[in-house]
This record gives sequence, structure tokens and C-alpha cells, in this order.
Amino acid sequence: MKWTSSFIFTSRKPPADAETVSQKLMHQAGMIDKLISGVYSYLPLGLRVLKKVSDIIREEMNKAGAIEILMPGLQPASLWKKSKRFEKMGKDMIVFKDRHNREMLLGPTHEEVVSDIVKKYLKSWKNLPVMLYQIQTKFRDEIRPRFGIIRSREFLMKDCYSFDRTDQESEQSYFKMKEAYLKIFERCGLSVTIQTADSGVIGGKFSEEFVAAGDCAELEIGHIFKLGTDYSEKLNVVYVDNDGSEKPVVMGCYGIGVSRVVAAIIEGNYDEKGIIWPVSVAPFTAIILPLNMSDNNTVEIANKMHDELQSAKLDILLDDREESAGVKFADADLIGIPYRIILGRKIAEGKVEIVERKTKRSHDVGIENVRQFFYSVLRNHA
Repeated sequence: MKWTSSFIFTSRKPPADAETVSQKLMHQAGMIDKLISGVYSYLPLGLRVLKKVSDIIREEMNKAGAIEILMPGLQPASLWKKSKRFEKMGKDMIVFKDRHNREMLLGPTHEEVVSDIVKKYLKSWKNLPVMLYQIQTKFRDEIRPRFGIIRSREFLMKDCYSFDRTDQESEQSYFKMKEAYLKIFERCGLSVTIQTADSGVIGGKFSEEFVAAGDCAELEIGHIFKLGTDYSEKLNVVYVDNDGSEKPVVMGCYGIGVSRVVAAIIEGNYDEKGIIWPVSVAPFTAIILPLNMSDNNTVEIANKMHDELQSAKLDILLDDREESAGVKFADADLIGIPYRIILGRKIAEGKVEIVERKTKRSHDVGIENVRQFFYSVLRNHA
């Protein structure tokens, strides 16, 4: 991708209302745009990171045996009244009436909806266990949205739900998800601690939260719950066991704040110049910096290298702007691309300088060997 055609706009000044490092840097790096308090648009750089985090989550959920579905954001209030959560959630829910005077809400979570699905389709013990998950937008009318995308009114979440026959089987599903979460956060470059937590409006018998290290006192990025039979009894989610008796399914619930993960990564990976993305979630693996755009040879080599690396399925950004070297270096540091490929004076020797954003380590690499260099990088970060 080329900078001039990629809708990337950086800023030297953070927004006046920014409270956290991630909020400041996401605005400065042109990752997000604030519409109103707690509501953000994801611009191209931010969306690329969000997708990479989502891909990691999907891979680990699938490995753990969960099946992806997509449930509606629009939900009938009647379902929440059956589960006795309508009043409990209170003003955090965005509730309205449709043209037929039915009370509706924008889903803050999906325990009720997924229970309704399972109630319709899973009738026998032979259908269990099963785990269903989705990555979808959630809506909560936060009384005080703050910290940018960390505590917002609209956010992306991965929510997974397990359905088992017994408490013992449900325990196995719970620990399977716990292990998957640890792998997800490790792959995202996050250091987390696990803490026993209050189950709040989700309910259940026991829950734990995953808290990311960083400068922000808030980033909880994951929460797992042992729900037991609370929802299944209220919503009549039952199965016929092998002895012919009807029993409520035993449930678990597992959430990851996908957008929060993006902010948490920044909170733990930055310096005075900007973001330092781990390779696994970076919007681009490398940025090509031709320092002299008036030199036809440099521009030709830069374009050819961009096309070759992109054809090799590498995420490459070419800074093809007519800007000074200082501006290009500053922007590359700000948006946090892990590697910069500098096309400067060493071009005359058939070489480029590749600099690692995190370590500042420099490598002189022959132009013909750049692709192999990054293949090696990606193997080491697989």
C-alpha cells in the first residue's frame, strides 16, 4: 500500500480531552476519529490492527473447538425480561420502541440470544458439548465514556458461550477457554494477570478477569464466567439425557474486548516517539522510506520493492510522499511500524538499511535479499 492513496493522516498534537497514552497515540497516528463522546470511527490503520487482533482470536477459538456464528445486535426486550436481567442492566442499555410499539434494545451482550438459539436446535445429550462464539459490536450507554476506546459506548467484542451436560464437563470447557485466552494475549504481545472477579450483571457462580499490564488503571481485556444453569432454567434451555430425563444445560460465558485489546497493546508498547507494534498485530510489517523522491533511481527501486514484497503477501507501506526525511522518520515512529526500510545513500552500493522500531537495531541488507529478510522475521514471530 502507498501512503498517498491510503487515507493516513497524522498529527503532532494529541486531542485536548485525551486521558491515556493509547487515546493520545491512536488519535495522533490517525487510527481513530471521534464522532461523539464514546463513539469512534476506525480509520484504515486502526481497522488493520483491529482485524489482525480479530484474526488471532478466531484462530485460537477455532483451535479450542468453538464454532463461529453471528447474532443480531437488535434484540427484543421481552427476552431480557424472561432472564430477569432487563431491570438489572438498567440505564446501561440503549432501549427504544420500534414502529410496532415493541420494546427493543441494542445488545450489550448476547447470553439471552444464544440461549434462544440453543433452545431451538440442541435437543439431545448427543448434541453436547458445544461452544458458539461471535465477534460483534456491542452497545452500552456508559454514564461516563472515557479513555478513548477503552470505555466507550460502542465497541467490538468476542463473546463465546459453552453448553454442557454437567458441571464437570462445563469445568473442562471453562479451562479450555482459559488456556485459549492466555495464548491469544501472548500472541498479541500482552502480559496479563488473572484475577477472581465480581460477575456483575452477567451473573453465574464464579468468574475471572484478565488484566493487561500498562499505564492505564482500567485495558480488563477478558472475562470468563461459570454461569451454571441460571440462564437455562429461566429460558428453558434443556436437553434430553441418555436416561430419557430432561435437564437444563450447564453454561459458560467468555468475553474479550477486541477494541480494548488494541488499546492495551499500545499502553504496554510505546516510547516518547509513538507506538511500538508487535509484529503479530502491526498494521504493516515494514515501511519503505525513499529519502530522496527527486532521484528517479531511488523512486524506481522503492516502487519495485513495494510491488515485489506485496506480491509475496507481506504487509508493506511505501511512504511515497514528497516530504523530508525527518517528517518520514517521525511519522514512521509515531504509527509504530516494526521495521523501516531506508532507501538512502547505501542505494549506490545495492543495499538498504533496515531498522527495527523496538530495538533500534540496524541491518544492511542487499536489495535482492529484502524479501528473504522479512520471511525470516515472520517465521520468528509465528
